[in-house]
Formats: sequence, C-alpha cells, structure tokens
Amino acid sequence: MRRIWRRAQPKPEKRFRINEQIKIPKVFLIDENGENVGVVDTQKALDMAREAGFDLVEVNPKAYPPVVKIMDYGQFKYEKDKQVQKQKTKQKKTETKGIRLSVRISKHDFDFRVEQAKKFLAKGNKLKLELLLKGRERQHPGKAVEIINSFTDALRQVEGLNIDVEQDLTKMGGKFSIILINKGQ
Repeated sequence: MRRIWRRAQPKPEKRFRINEQIKIPKVFLIDENGENVGVVDTQKALDMAREAGFDLVEVNPKAYPPVVKIMDYGQFKYEKDKQVQKQKTKQKKTETKGIRLSVRISKHDFDFRVEQAKKFLAKGNKLKLELLLKGRERQHPGKAVEIINSFTDALRQVEGLNIDVEQDLTKMGGKFSIILINKGQ
C-alpha cells in the first residue's frame, strides 16, 4: 500500500469573536476600565460598547458564561502581534556548522580547522565534525577515532570555551561524526 505524505499544516492563530459574531445570549461583561459589570444580555453589552465607541471582544469563550470585554479591537490585535514578534526575536537561533576532516590531514590544515571551530563555537553555534574514510582507509577506523579525539582535545584546551559532546561519536559505514557544543554560553 502506498502512503501519501502531506506537509504539516500550520496551527491556526487564535481568533477572537467581536461584536455581532458573539451569538451567546448572556455574557460576563468587563467594561473599558477593567471593572466587572457581571452577567448581562449580549445585546445590552453590545449597546454599551457602541456607546463607549469601542468593540465588544470575547476574551474567554470557554468560561460559562463567556467573558467579553469592551475594548478597541484594532489596538488589542496590534499589541498581540507586537508581543508575538517580540517573542520571536528573543528566541535563540542556533545553527549547526560542519567541519570535515580526513585521515591524511596535514598539521596546518588541522590547526586551521581548529581555529574555524573556535569561531563557530564562540558564536554559540553547534559544531558537527565529520571524518570520511575512503578506499583502504576503511581498514583503519582506529586512526579516524584518534584524529577526532585529538581535534576535540585541541578544542578543550582553548580558554574561554567549555566544550561538551551533544551527540557521541557515531559510525555509519565509512563516516564518523560527532556534535560538539559550547556550554560556556
């Protein structure tokens, strides 16, 4: 049987019912000053909102009776969007940077890659080290493990970095990989 994979649908944003969209006969009203008025007819609450020059917004539809508030809906929506945007900017974005090594790496290339790794880890990114064994190199997996361990030891000796292994050394075929992070941040 063939399966059809569908892309995950984004969650619908929370919608607030306003004014005539509120169909419940009785609601718990909070006026524009934030004071509890109590349980009133929806039509009366709508009239009070129009007198004040604001909208009637359902803030808690799950309560019984639903809680509605007299407020400026445009201003309310603007503040909600601004709050969501602020939360997005506060999220820490970490990127996984990759460095590829080989069994026959020279001393200069090794040192150069250590310097690159220091920069990546200092910026707060994760580091994925990969070592690919080709041809007859596959007969010496111990050499690959030795090179990766010497690379991580060289990074651990750097001051200002607190290197920790997020994902242990794994071997898939002729490919070794390990993921390192900087715990100092």
